[in-house]
Amino acid sequence: MDHVQIADVDAYEAAHGGGAEDRGDVETTVTGTTYEPDQRLVDLVDGLRGAGQAVVVVDDGSGPADAPVFQAVRDRGGTVLTHPVNRGKGVALKTGFRSAKEDVVCADADGQHRVEDILRVADHVRRTGRTTLGVRRFTGPVPLRSSAGNALTRVVFAAVTGSRIQDTQTGLRGYPASRLGWLLEVPGERFEDEMRTLLLATRHGGIDQVPIATVYLEHNASSHFRPLVDSARVYAPLLRFSASSCWPGAVDAVVRFVFGSAATAPSQPAHRSARPDERVTTSG
Repeated sequence: MDHVQIADVDAYEAAHGGGAEDRGDVETTVTGTTYEPDQRLVDLVDGLRGAGQAVVVVDDGSGPADAPVFQAVRDRGGTVLTHPVNRGKGVALKTGFRSAKEDVVCADADGQHRVEDILRVADHVRRTGRTTLGVRRFTGPVPLRSSAGNALTRVVFAAVTGSRIQDTQTGLRGYPASRLGWLLEVPGERFEDEMRTLLLATRHGGIDQVPIATVYLEHNASSHFRPLVDSARVYAPLLRFSASSCWPGAVDAVVRFVFGSAATAPSQPAHRSARPDERVTTSG
């Protein structure tokens, strides 16, 4: 698979910053999905809007206590799409995709993605028209479970797809407008949606990668990822994808590693269930 050579962030920026746009005047929307956010979301939107970037935030059922945060997003020129109750990251991402008519960059809202890295991914998508990941090199203070889990998943992902992805768990992903319809068809309601998208993208046009900084705040304490339940959701697509391959033992090793780590990890708040008749409301 063709992909961008992984390099140091500064070296990549020096080589690609300010490059000519090959696709003309293409616009980009940054979409963030969030559940019970804090001031870090406001700071991120502030920085992106200051850079002239359109921003859509999907509130995935956060509740009245978080209303001031979302109002601050609106006050800064961002658009807020609201799920009345929590429906999961996959559903929230699709809500953002449906609202877009241009290139989209998906970014986490908890401060793990710097404004400059988001803009770097947006620029690469704009210039190339290709699906693009912002990939971390896992240097500096990184939680052991995160670095080890990503390393093992990276090996298994390469084994079952033939594609080398530096950071299979990155939430910073850019998609050209031409892929939005396809993204809406990828099955998945929660964290498994991102793995399914990555697996299918290796068969549909390939994936580019650009380096970004590795940022973990308070050992990723703000994450709503539930180690046992959500790990099962994430790795189930890998198991199915690899069913016809000669690497089932490698995938089994991933499952054993994840479940073994999850057994000793602190639990995270469970997502609330959704009713089938819920609707999305829009404000901005």
